[in-house]
Amino acid sequence: MAQDQVELMRALGHQTFHVIGHDRGGRTGHRMALDHPETVQSLAVLDIVPTHAMFTKTNHHVAGAYWHWYFLSTPPPFAERVIKHDPDLFFETCLTGWGDFGLETFDAEQLADYRKHWRRPDNIHGFCAGYGAAPTIDLEHDSQDIGIKVDCLTLAFWGSEGVMHQLYDMEAEWRARCTDLCVASLPGGHFFVNQFPYVTAEKLTEFLDGSLSCDR
Repeated sequence: MAQDQVELMRALGHQTFHVIGHDRGGRTGHRMALDHPETVQSLAVLDIVPTHAMFTKTNHHVAGAYWHWYFLSTPPPFAERVIKHDPDLFFETCLTGWGDFGLETFDAEQLADYRKHWRRPDNIHGFCAGYGAAPTIDLEHDSQDIGIKVDCLTLAFWGSEGVMHQLYDMEAEWRARCTDLCVASLPGGHFFVNQFPYVTAEKLTEFLDGSLSCDR
């Protein structure tokens, strides 16, 4: 996925660019910064810790909160068939389970669009396949590169009331993987980008133009 994005940007005429990614987009960005350091000018990873930490620093608290990581990586087609039985139940449980916030957190039009797409069988298949790669090729790549640090300026940005922040020392995890780290947070859960879209956009814009006041 990181390679795809690099090739897409090159096709659009961009040899270098800034990368911002939330959740799995952040994991793609992390991989992109490791594989294409000459391309990524800066990196922002939102509400995640590195894949290696997710699997090697787990316990019953992590497994209980992020059960979907293990469920979705079961051999196909088990997870797909379960989700297809009631996709709204599965995905709405995920949306409200990572920070103890209700569906009212999400814009009604946005939520309707989510439902439209997560009910599609091909999207469910792709969703499961993406998570299925996490404990296999993703973990393999991250383990191989455990000693390599992201060299560009990196922003680790998270929801201070989210499950991820409760389970991990997010700043420490990213400082171990980056040479130049900036950290910031907002008082929300995993989907703080939905709770505070304008403030999130403002902070990211400030990060990109160099005016963000953050801990380094």
